[in-house]
Amino acid sequence: MAGRIRQADVDEVKARTDIADIIGERVALKSAGVGAMKGLCPFHDERSPSFNVRPQAGFYHCFGCGESGDVYSFLRQMDHLSFTEAVERLAARIGYSLHYEDGGATPDNSGRTRLYAANAAAAEFFRSQLATSEAVAARSFLGERGFDAGAAAHFGVGYAPKGWSGMHSAMRSAGFSDDELTAAGLVSQGQRGVYDRFRGRVIWPIRDVTGQVIGFGARRLYDDDNGPKYLNTPETTIYKKAQVLYGLDLAKRDISREHRVVVVEGYTDVMACHLAGITTAIATCGTAFGSDHITVLRRVMGDDSTAGEVVFTFDPDAAGQKAALRAFADAKRFNAQTYVATGPEGLDPCDLRLQRGDGAVRALMELKVPMVEFVIDQRISGYDFASVEGRVGALRAAAPVVAELRDPLLQPEYVRVLARRLGLDTEDVRREVERAGRGGPTREATPVSTDDEGPTRVTIASLPKAADVALERDALMGFLQFGHRIDDALLRRAVSLPFRHPALDAVREAVNSAPDISRPGWAADAVGSVREPYRSLAAELLTTDFPALTDEAAVASTADLARRLVARTLDREKAELLGAIQRVAAGSTEGRVIRLRLRELDVERQSLAADA
Repeated sequence: MAGRIRQADVDEVKARTDIADIIGERVALKSAGVGAMKGLCPFHDERSPSFNVRPQAGFYHCFGCGESGDVYSFLRQMDHLSFTEAVERLAARIGYSLHYEDGGATPDNSGRTRLYAANAAAAEFFRSQLATSEAVAARSFLGERGFDAGAAAHFGVGYAPKGWSGMHSAMRSAGFSDDELTAAGLVSQGQRGVYDRFRGRVIWPIRDVTGQVIGFGARRLYDDDNGPKYLNTPETTIYKKAQVLYGLDLAKRDISREHRVVVVEGYTDVMACHLAGITTAIATCGTAFGSDHITVLRRVMGDDSTAGEVVFTFDPDAAGQKAALRAFADAKRFNAQTYVATGPEGLDPCDLRLQRGDGAVRALMELKVPMVEFVIDQRISGYDFASVEGRVGALRAAAPVVAELRDPLLQPEYVRVLARRLGLDTEDVRREVERAGRGGPTREATPVSTDDEGPTRVTIASLPKAADVALERDALMGFLQFGHRIDDALLRRAVSLPFRHPALDAVREAVNSAPDISRPGWAADAVGSVREPYRSLAAELLTTDFPALTDEAAVASTADLARRLVARTLDREKAELLGAIQRVAAGSTEGRVIRLRLRELDVERQSLAADA
């Protein structure tokens, strides 16, 4: 069994890793002041970004839920890794060879990492099988849908042989145990032993947002296959279907840049959209689009305004309409505008591309209608508008949809849209919408829990509004973020002086105890050493926006704040000595000592001013 990873390697891997790159694979980050980035928190659901990342310090903090840490803690939280697994994953990413305390470099054999390795090996096995003579049916299936060998390679499409244990045998030869293959969802247990879960099918590898294979989707090819048309990986430690979106690894960059996502219904639709130039297309995997999918997409989109677009493509049949209504209930949680695009003659993107070409798929996006209009039309369909009873029934069916709109500009417009659709008086429609709104459930924002520390948690916002506190607060922000760039002697002198606010003084003590502020990651380590309940405050001070326009201005301001802290102490001592000298005899020894110290204080004060 491997020993602990050498600490020097742990530090080196962290120093070589840009935390913004790692977090940026899950969260759309935007510039948020000097040396800071901001996005939607991946640890709790929020509508406005409060998750701050400071790449230079290698640290993140959420001002909403209080989560904070370094790149290792981020991976451990997001992917449920052990510390060792997190270090090993980042080391593999940058090609760094780790060494362990028992003497050498040791391969990782931990559980989750083995599941990722098993899925990656299986994906390669399936991909290689697509070129075999047995896979002619799979190649024909793809070719008939307009996908050549290049398209198959781009998406990693493969083939699962018809035999019961072809993949199983290959994986055992590669060193994977039956327990590992079962845990990965690659094999099943039968009366005669272990057998391949996927047999005689076209295979699509399903990857997480970072590009790691976590499961597979398989489509039936042969008439004698009595299984379902589509078969997916079962729930595993790393595959959670309610959170998985096929194609997100390929689409995430453009989704983040364009603030637009296209939600289609299947693997071939994703392929068709991407090949036609709609590179923001994704699909769910064997489950309906739900709230967990929205949470994942909002973080990738950076969905903190109404500027983004989410376009759903649904078949116009009954099942598609039902899916649209279900999506509407969840889609209201997007900040972005939501639309529905239905292909001409009900063609899905794959068939549309096959019959009418790439341009028709791109044009599909121009046919989109607002989700609200689509849902209204579905609610009122089937009513007889020629009769009074039919129009009233349709109004009562659609009014709750309009009542759900909280935008004060959108709701009146859709009142008029509904009135025109039904041929009713606008005022009558408005009254019915108001009635539906009063009768519906009250929607209240769910407050974010502070953290496990309860009400004792101290935040920047909870600090007193006093000049001394503001000086200490801003100085600590500067020290944690830019302290390594100012004069070390000045910084050490400033943080050696007691602070007046106890929470800020606890943070000061941690900074003062930091052994080497020139070392990358020192500030994050200092935050981690702050005693509770003040650690979250320290995390906020490290990640909040420092009040400066440029990097150079921030460094200069930090140095000035350090001088002001020293000057404050000098001025306080001088004031005390001036009071003391009034109480002693003019020619006494004590008086001479006080006057000497006052002269020293004046010299120190002048020196501080000269250094400014």
